[in-house]
Amino acid sequence: MSFARLLAWAPVVLLLWMAAPLAQAAENEMVAAEIRKIIDSGEPLMGDQQSDERIVEVYVFYADDRDYKPLWVRDSGPKAKARDVLDAIKGAADLGLDPLAYRVAEIDAKMETAKTPRELAELEFLLTRAFIDFGRDINRGIVEPQAAGKENAIVSKELGALTLIDGAEQANSIADYVRTLEPQTPEYQRLKSALAAYRDIEARGGFPVIGKGGALKPGMRDQRILAIRKYLLLTGDLPADADKGEDLYDTDLVAAVKWFQYRHGLTEDGILAQSSFDAMSVPVADRIRQLEINMERRRWMDDDLGQLYILVNIADQELKVVKDGKTVHTARVVVGKPFTRTPVFSEKMKYIVLNPYWNVPPNIANNEYLPKLKRNPNALKRERIRVFSGNGDGGTEVDPATVNWSSMRRMPYSLRQDSGPKNALGRVKFMFPNRFNVYLHDTPSKSLFNHDLRIFSHGCIRVQDPLDLAELLLAGQGWSKARIDAQIAQGGQRIINLKTPVPVHVTYLTAWANKDGSIHFRRDVYKRDEQLARVLAGSEAGG
Repeated sequence: MSFARLLAWAPVVLLLWMAAPLAQAAENEMVAAEIRKIIDSGEPLMGDQQSDERIVEVYVFYADDRDYKPLWVRDSGPKAKARDVLDAIKGAADLGLDPLAYRVAEIDAKMETAKTPRELAELEFLLTRAFIDFGRDINRGIVEPQAAGKENAIVSKELGALTLIDGAEQANSIADYVRTLEPQTPEYQRLKSALAAYRDIEARGGFPVIGKGGALKPGMRDQRILAIRKYLLLTGDLPADADKGEDLYDTDLVAAVKWFQYRHGLTEDGILAQSSFDAMSVPVADRIRQLEINMERRRWMDDDLGQLYILVNIADQELKVVKDGKTVHTARVVVGKPFTRTPVFSEKMKYIVLNPYWNVPPNIANNEYLPKLKRNPNALKRERIRVFSGNGDGGTEVDPATVNWSSMRRMPYSLRQDSGPKNALGRVKFMFPNRFNVYLHDTPSKSLFNHDLRIFSHGCIRVQDPLDLAELLLAGQGWSKARIDAQIAQGGQRIINLKTPVPVHVTYLTAWANKDGSIHFRRDVYKRDEQLARVLAGSEAGG
């Protein structure tokens, strides 16, 4: 085309370009007017009884950010993107959410019946409100972490309504956009796959009932073996080609049982005793809810936990060091008792202490040591615990034999245990300052790590083989294992600051899936699953 002909067409192109937004405005004019009327009147959205803050958020979005123009509908009816949004929300169950919480039935009906500007405006509001709630829920969690317990000291993520809706408006595919809102971590994605697998088990009738009886050992015959085989086939622990369909507890079945025990944090001895039967007796619906609950916990967590970080799972009583996405160290840990529960939080480890003192916490001083001192003023000597007025690091030492302990209701002194082999913190502690005064440390009570369930502490986290962890964290600072051992042998407390603080994430995860596809479950030792399930049920019922 010649330059002259291009010039001739230029006015036409300009007019078409200018006419496009005018045509768009015209096709939205009646619905926009109705949206404005509803907002100006301040009436609730479709009888919505939710908080004023959530209603106002939607109103402000249309009044301030869109000049009342609809996003999902036009005067002639719903746009294709409206159906895409509804389809995405209908798939909420695949993400561990309840579609009914987003009023999908009401939206679905209005998609078919909305004809008048008023009805289309109401549909517009319903879609926007549903997508804001849905988008936030899959991105940052359905409920605030603290709503499920004050021990969940997790900073909530933020996702603004305008950011969320702008993304939907610009997206070529709502389905693809929704996937970007979900956590992008492999851990979350594997949980989502696990949820689908257990939903499939439920659709096939669930788990078989395993009759009551005594323990089963390799080589035994028992009618329960048939149900156990069926169970382990469903969960994938027993390969289909290894199932002989017999009531004999053969070697293939022993291997399957050991794998099942591994997945449930049980002793992998191949003996089907009460703990294994208890795990097998959990209904598939409960396992599905357990997976959904832990997907919620994963939504609370940031995608980026750090290039190098420590992850402690209270429910598994295990610690992992992860570097560049790969686990480079694991260790068993001991966590708090059910009445001195270890909290959930994240902080940065800043220093390590070799040969640490133990400054006895006030609650332990009052509840455990004051009664001992009342019975015997010299009771603490054999534990090398000393008494100080004021702070143990700067106070004046007091001879416990000179104190009238019997008259005291509360401990007025500080107690400090000297470093050494009997010290409650062992040879090393790892400090990531936090409001709970929780830290990682060694322990002289090594036998506790042999237990399947390791919930024995006052809230701090005892680590198996802690010097291996210290060596790993100090490797770039000239501290070899030999140097660490030599420093400990010298005696005396030594503080070593980390050049680069290391994030520590203390979590409570009762279900997860590994890279190999194996799905793991743990006992809800603190009843936090139960608590979160109640909060989620209330939130989902409220819509």
